[in-house]
Amino acid sequence: MSLTVVILAAGQGKRMRSSRPKVLHPVAGRPMLAHVLDLARRLEPVRICVVVGHGGDAVRDALAADDVEWVEQREQLGTGHAVLQALPQVREDDGQVLVLYGDVPLLPDAPVRELVAAGTALLTARVADPAGYGRIRRDAAGAFRGVVEDRDASDEERAIDEINTGVLAIHAALLRRYLPAVSNDNAQGEYYLPEVLPLAMADGQVVHTVCTGDSGAVLGINDRLQLASAEREFQRRCAEALLREDVTLADPARLDVRGSLRCGRDVFIDVGVVVEGDVTLGDGVRVGPYCVLRDVSVEAGSELHPFSHLDGARVGADCSVGPYARLRPGTVLADRSRVGNFVETKKAAIGAGSKVNHLSYVGDATLGAGVNVGAGTITCNYDGVAKHHTTLGDDVFIGSNSTLVAPLAVANGGFVAAGSTVTRDVGEDQLAVGRGRQRNIDGWHRPGAAGPDGKGGH
Repeated sequence: MSLTVVILAAGQGKRMRSSRPKVLHPVAGRPMLAHVLDLARRLEPVRICVVVGHGGDAVRDALAADDVEWVEQREQLGTGHAVLQALPQVREDDGQVLVLYGDVPLLPDAPVRELVAAGTALLTARVADPAGYGRIRRDAAGAFRGVVEDRDASDEERAIDEINTGVLAIHAALLRRYLPAVSNDNAQGEYYLPEVLPLAMADGQVVHTVCTGDSGAVLGINDRLQLASAEREFQRRCAEALLREDVTLADPARLDVRGSLRCGRDVFIDVGVVVEGDVTLGDGVRVGPYCVLRDVSVEAGSELHPFSHLDGARVGADCSVGPYARLRPGTVLADRSRVGNFVETKKAAIGAGSKVNHLSYVGDATLGAGVNVGAGTITCNYDGVAKHHTTLGDDVFIGSNSTLVAPLAVANGGFVAAGSTVTRDVGEDQLAVGRGRQRNIDGWHRPGAAGPDGKGGH
C-alpha cells in the first residue's frame, strides 16, 4: 500500500525564546525537522508534505528538497486544522497517511512501521508524568475508546499514564471523510487530529494502538532543557552503536557525532572528540582528546594527536597529525607523512613520508615524497589579489624559518638554507640561500651599558 507522510512543523515554539523557528533548532548539528524528514524518507512514501507556519520561509529555505511539498498554516488552530491544510495534497488513492511532528526528532523506525502496518492506528506511550498530554481512554476490555486532552480530562482521566503522542496513521479516504467533521468544542477551542478516530469508530472502523515504552523518543521538544536532553539521547545512541561495532570510546558520554561516522576495526576515540559531516576512520586509527573532524577520511594506522582540527582533509595510512594541527579543506596526506604541532595546511598535497613538523603554514602547495619542512616555514601563497602555488619535488629540504614566495618550484633534491626568503625557482640538487649578509661588529655594547670610556655603547 502506498504511503503519504504529513509532517506538522508550524509551531512557533514560544518556550524556546528564540527568533529561530523551533523545528530549525539543531539536534546533533542538524535541524530537528531534518531528522524527521530522514525518517519519512526511510519509509519510502509516495509524497512528503510539510505544514509550516511561524518562520515558514526560513524552514523552506533551510530544508528545501525536490521530494518535499510545503503547505502553510496561517493560523495555529490545532493539529487537526494543520492536517486539514495538507488535505488537498492527499488523494483518496494515496493509501495510508502517516502524521509525524517536526519537533520529535528521535522517533525510531520500528514503532512507526508497526503503526503504518496496523491500518488506522495511534502511537501511544506510557510515561511517569503524563501532565499536559492527552490521555488514552480504553474500555473494560482494554480496547481504545478515544483521547481526552489534559485540559478537558477529569481527575480520574488525569491519573492515566498512557498518553497520545499525536503520531497517527489512517487511510487517506477515511482522513478525507472524517477530518472536515472534527469539532473544536473543547477547552482550547482547537481542532484535534485524534478526533477523527471516534468518528471512524462510529462508522465501524477498528482503531489500533501501538504503545512504546521509549517515552523520551516520542515526546516533542518544547524548550531548551528538552533540546539538551534530546541531544544527549541522540549522542548516547550513537555511542552505543559504535561500541556494538567494536569501536573503543574512552568515555561514551564525551563524544559528539553531528554527522556520519564510519569506523573500521580497532579504532580508538578519546574524550571530547567532535565529528561533523561525513567522517571515515580506517582500521587501527587513534583519535586523541578534543579533536574536531569535519568531512574527513583517515586511513588505517594513522594517529590524530590531541586538539587537532581536520576539515575537508584526506589522511593516508600510518600518518601522524598534531597535536594542535589544523588541516583545512583540500589537504591530502599521503602514506607515512607527518604534520606536527601548530602546523596549518590548506589545499596542500603532502607526499609519502614527508614531514611538516612544527609551527609552519603550507597552503596551495604540492610536496613530493621525503620532503622535510623546517619549523617556522611559510608558503606565501596570496599576493593580495590571487593565490599562487608552491611545488616542492622529492627529497627537498626546507630549512627552518624559511619564506617561500609563490609561485615557486623547488626541484628534486633542492635545499633551502634556514632563514631564507626564496623568490626564484630552485633547480635540482641546488642550494638556495636568501639571507641578508651578516656583519659582526667589534666593540659594540648594549644600549645603556658602559663602554671602556665610561659612556654608553652604540
